[in-house]
Amino acid sequence: MSDGTITILVVEDEVAIRDMIGMSLERAGFQWLPAGSTEEARRQLVDKAPDLMLLDWMLPGTSGLDFAKQLRRDDSTRDLPVIMLTARDAEEDMIRGLEGGVDDYLTKPFSTRELIARIKTVLRRAGGADETPITLGPLTLEPSSHRVRAGQQKIELGPTEYRLLQFFMRHPERVYAREQLLDRVWGRNVYIDDRTVDVHIRRLRKALEPHQAAGLIQTVRGAGYRFSTQS
Repeated sequence: MSDGTITILVVEDEVAIRDMIGMSLERAGFQWLPAGSTEEARRQLVDKAPDLMLLDWMLPGTSGLDFAKQLRRDDSTRDLPVIMLTARDAEEDMIRGLEGGVDDYLTKPFSTRELIARIKTVLRRAGGADETPITLGPLTLEPSSHRVRAGQQKIELGPTEYRLLQFFMRHPERVYAREQLLDRVWGRNVYIDDRTVDVHIRRLRKALEPHQAAGLIQTVRGAGYRFSTQS
């Protein structure tokens, strides 16, 4: 289901549990980011803009529940899908979590199969892993078949250019720095020069140019790139 662009922030202070979850996410095809506290999580949210958060209830400092409430009050994170992970299995705790703004609630211990299934369900509801065709401006991208069209004309793209375009079309109007694009499209464990992004942006624009769509990939001086249907 994942195409390598879905990134999940794992907020868990127990390193062994966090790494176990991370390995499970990698096996399922997701990228993941670690955070051992809400302070670290905030930094990751600003720097990496993950698609979903797995949030432990019991954390040092601010609790996961209080953090979830803070996220829902912030315009930039209000719509971020959050799954609460906790050893609290009482019904009243589950209700507190859901009323606090989390999208799902999973009690420890849990199976990795159940965790991945819950993640896919929440992402599907949020639209982050939806395979419904995306149409923006003249372009239509079909995730299920990896096809891109401008009207009825098929656009041939290399695999990296396809992932770049899909990421942009899933996150339109938002500016991403080269480093963020490397993390989100290439993966956090890939060590390549950030100027590689520029090369693939040029290739993507070249492929879109015959269809009068190259201008959708905009350079924001000093900041990065964005996909926008507005000139």
